[in-house]
Amino acid sequence: MTTCRQPDTGSDEPSVLTISPEQVCFIIVKAREFDAKDVMTDPDPASNPSDDRDAAVLEDHDDDPVVEELTSFIGAMSEDEQIDLVALAWLGRDDHTAGDWAAVREEAAEAHNRRTAAYLLGTPLIADFLEEGLSLLGYSCEEFEAGRL
Repeated sequence: MTTCRQPDTGSDEPSVLTISPEQVCFIIVKAREFDAKDVMTDPDPASNPSDDRDAAVLEDHDDDPVVEELTSFIGAMSEDEQIDLVALAWLGRDDHTAGDWAAVREEAAEAHNRRTAAYLLGTPLIADFLEEGLSLLGYSCEEFEAGRL
């Protein structure tokens, strides 16, 4: 099993994350698939995708399976995991350091609502923000992505 990697800091301190880094890495990989989509050019594609040379798979449609998968995955998470996910995005988005984690997580907890998946999927560059947030906390998705990209 391939996992995310956290450097050995010599500390026996437990992880500051409630969410597993592997879950975040999965979301990063899926979000990159979603970010790669282009605007929809044909709102009413032919009934047979091969008629359009399968172009629809590269376009952003309302029933996009990647969006559905991410929405379901994030929706199944606990509240604490969703808060960690938003906090990681904020940590990676702004000019923060790992030392800011507790304050950023507290802010994310105060803002938490039922729209976590929609919020995150509506955030441009979400994969980059999550990856940077993980990196600031000492995690890497390098091994996780190697077998999936």
